[in-house]
Amino acid sequence: MSESSHTAPPAGGTAPAAPVAPAASEAGGVQVISRYGWHAIILMSSAQMMSLLDRQILSILANDIRNDLGIGDAEMGLLYGTVFALFYALFSLPLGRLVDGWVRTKLLAICLAGWSFFAGLAAFAQGFTLLAISRLGVGIGEGATQPAANSILFDSLPKGRRGIAMGGLGVGLALGLGLSMAIGGVVAEWWDLRYPDGNAPLDFAGWQFAFLVSALPGFPLAWLIYKLREPERGAMDGIVSKPDPAPFKASAGVLGAVTPGTNWMNLWRRDARAKQWAINLGGLAVIIGFCTLMVRITSAFSPRPPLDFGAFAISPHVLQWSVIGFGAFVILNLFQNYRLTDKPTFHVALNPSLLLLMIVGGLQTAINYGVMGFTPSMLIREFGLTTAEAGVQFGLLSALLATIGALVAGPLTDFLGRKMGGRGMLWLVFWSLAISPFFGVWTYSAESVGDFYLRFVIYSLILTLWLPPIYTLLLGLVLPRMRGIIFSTYLIFMTLLGQGLGPYFVGIVSDRNGGDLGQAVIAVNAVCPVIVGLLLVVLWRYRKDEDSVLGRARKGGEEV
Repeated sequence: MSESSHTAPPAGGTAPAAPVAPAASEAGGVQVISRYGWHAIILMSSAQMMSLLDRQILSILANDIRNDLGIGDAEMGLLYGTVFALFYALFSLPLGRLVDGWVRTKLLAICLAGWSFFAGLAAFAQGFTLLAISRLGVGIGEGATQPAANSILFDSLPKGRRGIAMGGLGVGLALGLGLSMAIGGVVAEWWDLRYPDGNAPLDFAGWQFAFLVSALPGFPLAWLIYKLREPERGAMDGIVSKPDPAPFKASAGVLGAVTPGTNWMNLWRRDARAKQWAINLGGLAVIIGFCTLMVRITSAFSPRPPLDFGAFAISPHVLQWSVIGFGAFVILNLFQNYRLTDKPTFHVALNPSLLLLMIVGGLQTAINYGVMGFTPSMLIREFGLTTAEAGVQFGLLSALLATIGALVAGPLTDFLGRKMGGRGMLWLVFWSLAISPFFGVWTYSAESVGDFYLRFVIYSLILTLWLPPIYTLLLGLVLPRMRGIIFSTYLIFMTLLGQGLGPYFVGIVSDRNGGDLGQAVIAVNAVCPVIVGLLLVVLWRYRKDEDSVLGRARKGGEEV
């Protein structure tokens, strides 16, 4: 990409930030990460850790919550996946747009403090409703995490070292995953043993106290990120972006444009043509028809009692597919808004390789969340582990394996990128995801806890290899000023396909099969042939699509 003639302050028309020390130098052909770059990696990885800690702790506490509140696996899948996914997907878009225009460090800090508050709110839940409110608050706050963290790191490190940054984020995700289970399991059991007669302060059960403990570290971390200096946007790529004169207005505009109902006001205000209206209303009709069909199919497959929301009750299947339909309509509205307000981003976002990688990431995330959301409960039910034993053993093992995998995958991504370009990274993703389902079936067919852990070591290490390269590939297919909003677009695909469908699918299969979570987890691997097919298409055309990025942006009127 050629260097722009524009220089800019880091965000939203603010005064220029203090100069950032050069993040890289050429020393014998090796790009060096500066001290500021390492500082950014540590803090962004810590934010990812807190994100997974507050999101994933529900999985280790699910059995206790299920028994205490009298809800089923399908409802736990809704809490763990669907309710969170709705607000995470919706608000990641305006927050992603704000990432592209405002001070990213401050935005991430504010969102981190906000989701920590809502995570702690779950401690006071006495039923499904407050737990759902807690999850939606966590979902809103976490919507800025990955767009902001990725954008900050891409502007803090040289191109040849970004795989390490993505590996660092992977380490943060791994630690958050492991700590959520270890802390959740140990803290909940310790509290229940300390107060066995129900005379605990505030009448807290162990799972409620664990939510409170997991939320507290987010507040000091938010302060540290708030104090981090903002890097210069696009400087590492030689394309320094213009300042955004009204980032909050643009962010609010994105929210209004994608939210069902207000999106029609946006179309009217933008003088959308009849074709745009036809696409929008026709797409909505298709979405409603599909979701109505899926409600009937899943209700027949796994009948569930209605959820009580005070004055009214609703079928969990209706709630599930209403959320999925809502998210699908948001995606349609988003692309229409790109077309009307930001044609360069519209043309870049329609890059076939970019769209296919988003779908691949979403489908693979469905497997990952299905696996990680219900494995602790499987260990407790099928192998007789206590909550603390499952949390410590599985949580710490998962954290260790994911950390090792990320530390291997990050440098390996950089190495393959240098040797083979984007196709090298794609081959790493392909082989990781092509062979993993066979090891998944093998792992979840284990008949003893020892065999399960032995097999899980191999399975987990294979599964950790795909994330750093796919993130690097996605963000390499867009311009620097688009990274926040495009990654938020990816998050919608990932959240709706992954967290929205994966846990729900495992939950309804388990409920139908009498609680057999091992077979339910195996069943979610049914999407693997689709993943492999899509990756083969991307391998065939990636080089062409990579070379077309600047041309696509210029087609929309971008000056690059």
